Amino acid sequence: MHRRFQLSWGEFMEDVSAARDILAKLISYPTVSRDTNLPLVEWVETYLEGHGVSSQRVMSPCGMKAHLYAQTGPEIDGGVILSGHTDVVPVDGQAWSTDPWTLTERDGKLYGRGACDMKGFDALALLAMARAAKLPLKRPLQLALSFDEEVGCVAVVDLVETLLGALPRAREVIVGEPTMMKVVTGHKGGLGYHVHVRGHEVHSSLLHYGVSAIMQAAKLIDWANQRNAENQQRTPSELAGPFEPPFTTLHVGEIEGGTAHNITAKDCRFFIEFRFVPGESPDHWAGLFEAKAAELTAEMQKIHPDAGFELKRGFALPALSPETDGPAETLARRLTGDNGQHVVSYGTEGSQFQVRGYSTVICGPGDIAQAHQPDEFLSLEQLAAGEAFIDRLLDSMCA
Repeated sequence: MHRRFQLSWGEFMEDVSAARDILAKLISYPTVSRDTNLPLVEWVETYLEGHGVSSQRVMSPCGMKAHLYAQTGPEIDGGVILSGHTDVVPVDGQAWSTDPWTLTERDGKLYGRGACDMKGFDALALLAMARAAKLPLKRPLQLALSFDEEVGCVAVVDLVETLLGALPRAREVIVGEPTMMKVVTGHKGGLGYHVHVRGHEVHSSLLHYGVSAIMQAAKLIDWANQRNAENQQRTPSELAGPFEPPFTTLHVGEIEGGTAHNITAKDCRFFIEFRFVPGESPDHWAGLFEAKAAELTAEMQKIHPDAGFELKRGFALPALSPETDGPAETLARRLTGDNGQHVVSYGTEGSQFQVRGYSTVICGPGDIAQAHQPDEFLSLEQLAAGEAFIDRLLDSMCA
């Protein structure tokens, strides 16, 4: 067995200092999804190059962001991909007790934006690549770092498609979202729409001559409420049963519109999201939603021809479905010893790998309850558990 598994706890904590140093560097780059991640990508390239690992970028259409991928080991099929995202959510309006862009250690916890979601795993993945470059791997280790995961996992499609043509095909994908190192085999899918409702302004005393964008928006939102009630009453399918809640949900979190209390609203805007269980598709829910918007538009245009709904697709993320005898699940269970059944309601880039034929599992350090929160943290214990997982992975790939 590898030497580091025989270390005392104190010695083991010293051994995670390299991962902690990498994490500190990653957190120092404020890679909020709305901003560039190129300074972080450049640092990662330099780090990997210093360990003899070459990497490549996949640029965004705007040229302000980049995915990054790399490989070490033999040029053969059957390797392992370590997948993580580089973007984080904003800190605007949050009350932090530390600088969110400076890794701060206190009481056995590492604080900083992205420490848990998911630069902690990114740091471990980079350390794995550096260590793997010096080992006699029997199959390749690949790295995939993406951008814009936090805004729908849409951009990662370009990265996955590039990997299919640029590298030998891997057998397992491990997505390192925070799961407390439990083996997660399924997650809900997601679908989002930006909705603009166009009304027709008149004085509210002449309501029947106008079209209120707000009141029409309320009809579509009430349609979503009705779908939620119906979904909740249905008997969950076998795939949906393990989820909390075990049904598809529709949600509107923000809405804006109107000019004055006595004018029918000319405009109303909101964003609606669908979180659907495995076994249901984004196309199914998109069809239902778009049909209802078209029905309401037809009614509105009987009053004024310029009124109606404009729908702009925000994202569409497939669900991750548990696999039968999946190689990724088998590998992760062997490395962690976890034989429990775990699914999550949040989405990841894992499903974009799975729908393209990769066996995929989610397993990473940290508690998802910390994600997106002020004073986000990753415990040193979880970082150590993640490093132990990585070292067992490398040992298995040399066997």
